[in-house]
Amino acid sequence: MQRHGAPLEVVFTPQISAQITRMQAWAEQARMNAVYEGHFLYAYATKANFAAEVVQTALRSGAHYETSAAADVEIAHHLWRQGILPSDRLICCNGSKEPNYLSAIVDLRSDGCANLIPVLDDLDELAHLLPTPDAFQFGVRERAAGNRDGMHPGNDRFGLTTWEINRAAEQIWGTQHELVLYHAMVGSQIEDEDHFLATLRESIANYCRLRQRVPTLRYFNFGGGMPTSAYQLGFDFDYVGFLSRLMSEIHAVCAAYDVPVPDLIGEFGRYTVATHSVYLLEIGATKRGGPGSPDWYLVNGSMMVSLPDSVFVEGQEFIVLPLSDWDRPVRPVRLAGRRTCDSDDVYPRPHQPPLMLPDSGAGLVIAICGVGAYQQMISGRGGAHHCLSPEPQRVIVEVDDEELVARVVPQQDLATIMRLLGYQAQGLAVPLSLPRERVPVVLPRSGRVSATFGSARRNRRARF
Repeated sequence: MQRHGAPLEVVFTPQISAQITRMQAWAEQARMNAVYEGHFLYAYATKANFAAEVVQTALRSGAHYETSAAADVEIAHHLWRQGILPSDRLICCNGSKEPNYLSAIVDLRSDGCANLIPVLDDLDELAHLLPTPDAFQFGVRERAAGNRDGMHPGNDRFGLTTWEINRAAEQIWGTQHELVLYHAMVGSQIEDEDHFLATLRESIANYCRLRQRVPTLRYFNFGGGMPTSAYQLGFDFDYVGFLSRLMSEIHAVCAAYDVPVPDLIGEFGRYTVATHSVYLLEIGATKRGGPGSPDWYLVNGSMMVSLPDSVFVEGQEFIVLPLSDWDRPVRPVRLAGRRTCDSDDVYPRPHQPPLMLPDSGAGLVIAICGVGAYQQMISGRGGAHHCLSPEPQRVIVEVDDEELVARVVPQQDLATIMRLLGYQAQGLAVPLSLPRERVPVVLPRSGRVSATFGSARRNRRARF
């Protein structure tokens, strides 16, 4: 903090590798427990964080690729041409597909990328792609799984009905294309194992009924929803136990329908990246709260810009920890951004309990954890933000030839913001890029590294 000041974002990409490596190990243990003959494929849902250092780290760690928009496919195409996205990785194209999205898929396939799987969200997409001369591997997304439990109404708009899935299978049959994947997405951050499995059970049966008629079907994509430790200090989820139960359930249902078990695909967004970065914010001033209300800690930054999920996602919480003064008394406070004049720029939200932080007041530096997924993707990077709040300086730590290499991205400057808004910006200083610094460290060749936040216990029950 003495060197870089605050606000500051610290990005530690080895944490991404650790998350992927752990999940792959847990899935392998689950395969052994359930005597499951299919494979497990880890896919990174890139919409969680598109940053180059994030995506490239996930790919180096063995992840497959899941897209949601045209620009995402263009990035995948670029990485595939460079060899950063290996040809043996699946590229699953989800979401509703506008013409430019479909064109990007066709361009990537015609360039020779064979492991590209458009996951159909509408029959019109199939009508566009069927005439292409290059053979596609297709997937279908089940609409019913999106809100079968009535708890995720936003997911109800995705996917195909049972009739549409059967129609798609009929249209693909006899062409140069194949139907290979069945996708059932339940929701996000599902910590109730019984609920998760109960919601997927009918989808597994639907897969089996389709597999009886379509022998090329071989992947069951159970989507995202895997919870992360990023938002709760006391988080406890039995990943191995859940995956063992899921594989046992699939094995039993497939046996009942007399079809082989599929290879499993999980799409991990928040789980992959939520814990890899942290915001460091300084309390610039304190202000007495209203009668019977906590005092305000005014942050030299903006909560709305830094933590958009705190406004948009009902009940979203973040782990907030002081970086000093742990020996001082604590008091209830709420954070508010000084760089906006908006009543919504507060955390926690008014209906949530206040934070308990040291009574140090101005000068206290706090860490907000779990900000690596979606926060910058929602607020945007490189633009003009709410109340012209500049993006903070970023320290990015990556692994290069078994050394940790740190590089610094300067805080967004006023000249850039003014040019984006159409103003003349002559004479305003633009900070220069800062050099990369090499910090030697020995990492295991297996790619296993310890977690940044919390412990990295390799026991059966994950507890960070």
